[in-house]
Amino acid sequence: MVIRYKKLIFVDTNDNCRAPMAQLILKRKFLTNPLPIESRGLVVLFPEPLNPKAETILANNGYPDPVHIAQQLEQEDINSDTLILTMEDDQKSKIWETYENAPHVYTVKEFVGETGDVEPLYGQPLTVYSQCYIDLELLMRKLVIRLNEEEEL
Repeated sequence: MVIRYKKLIFVDTNDNCRAPMAQLILKRKFLTNPLPIESRGLVVLFPEPLNPKAETILANNGYPDPVHIAQQLEQEDINSDTLILTMEDDQKSKIWETYENAPHVYTVKEFVGETGDVEPLYGQPLTVYSQCYIDLELLMRKLVIRLNEEEEL
């Protein structure tokens, strides 16, 4: 049975870097069945803007003035037809422990057939943020293929 997802949420720790980067990249891709694409954090203490280094990398890659305000993942964000893609395996486990009715939770790498985490960037130099952008771009291409193939089934 093929699940038709009605929403996709990228999740990272505080929703100010990796998840919003993935969201912005994926929103520029072609999905045969467009769906809302959001990002959320597991620990959002206040509405924080996008990380300045992530903002710089996005601007350097054709995303002028990327605007994002961090939001906490809430139970009402999740339905049985919501696809949740985390950056790290620990985040996936935390969602299963904390939220109900979240049957479609994977790491982004796991969902596209890879292993490992999209590593945290906090405190890293701009070059590491740039490499993360490149990695996310490739992961989003694979994600589009996977989602579009599921639509064809």
